[in-house]
Amino acid sequence: MTREFTSLVVIAAIAAFVPLLVGLLRIKVAEVVLLLAGGIIFGPYVLGWISVDESISLLSELGLGMLFFLAGMELERRAITGTSGRLAAIGWFVSLIVAAVLAIVLTETGRIHDTLGVAIALTSTALGTLLPSLRDRGELNSRFGTLFMGAGAWGEFGPIIAISVLLGTKSSFAAILSLAVFAVLSLVVAWLPRRFSGDRVRAILERGHHTSSQTALRFAILLIIFLLALADVFGLDVVLGAFIAGVIVRQLSPPSTESALQVRIEAIGFGFLIPLFFVVSGANLDVDSIVENPLPMLRFFVYILVARGLVQYLLYRREIPDRRERGRFALYVATGLPIIVAVTQIEVDAGVMMESTAASLVGAGVLTVLVFPIVGNLLVRGRGTSSDAVQERAANTA
Repeated sequence: MTREFTSLVVIAAIAAFVPLLVGLLRIKVAEVVLLLAGGIIFGPYVLGWISVDESISLLSELGLGMLFFLAGMELERRAITGTSGRLAAIGWFVSLIVAAVLAIVLTETGRIHDTLGVAIALTSTALGTLLPSLRDRGELNSRFGTLFMGAGAWGEFGPIIAISVLLGTKSSFAAILSLAVFAVLSLVVAWLPRRFSGDRVRAILERGHHTSSQTALRFAILLIIFLLALADVFGLDVVLGAFIAGVIVRQLSPPSTESALQVRIEAIGFGFLIPLFFVVSGANLDVDSIVENPLPMLRFFVYILVARGLVQYLLYRREIPDRRERGRFALYVATGLPIIVAVTQIEVDAGVMMESTAASLVGAGVLTVLVFPIVGNLLVRGRGTSSDAVQERAANTA
């Protein structure tokens, strides 16, 4: 077999065996951590069984896009409006200010050379990574789930916008102009199906769910790839296009179609592309720099907790009065990895961020995924589901 197929077989094997190991050994860590670990072990820095060439990188890019597409599909309007949306927006901007101060201190002391990139990376939330867990626990439609989805949406969308405007190769004005044009074109793309789809078209799409044509799925894939390409043409980060595509599909799909379509998209995403992205991210991680000096990684881990977690803990004291529930919420919001990977890849490719800094940031992101959800769940263990507890306290304080 060629080198590309050998790498793909190893990646597919890691993706297939990780959930099996988690189930058999009852490992209480997120699968994404083991996928990253598999990439590290079998990647070029250890065993060298995985070689990340252009074809593997393209598939990894599609996996990143699929992750954000599914996050966009899960986004509820009520999560980004009203009190939830207002607190989420305030929380992200305050986190950005705190992160910028920390990044400036690191720059002034000579520890980093990329102030903006590091600041943006510290404000992210792994919404797409944590949503499946919340859905499996039945918390997605709870008060806790709504608040987290709002904060998580800003923790993904805010950094995406910041990446597009602040970290691009264009001037800020050109980046904002590109962003505005992209937004207009996205609205046109969202409007066209409503304008030209009739009962016959909807019937064809509905029948396609039960035939080999899979018409709705094909159009969803077309939308993802088109908006990924459109974002790239305008010099924006491609995850912005994927996230917007997910939001558009969510708005266009009636409930029955949404359910059937989402199942099929999740099968493609979580079955192949998304685990491939995380395995490749682990393979690209500069493990040697972390092993030689783990202190920068630990420092970033603490900074993420302060800039993202502590801010949310203080801000949501009225909405989530119970301290343990609020602690769990803050730790969930501080859990970040995909955006950190995206930011570091962009900055390293642009020659702005050192590979050692990127590795430390990604390593810190891995630690947040490994530690924060587990600690957060331990805070409320034995107290019933958080959705019941939060709803009961909200009713008592209303």
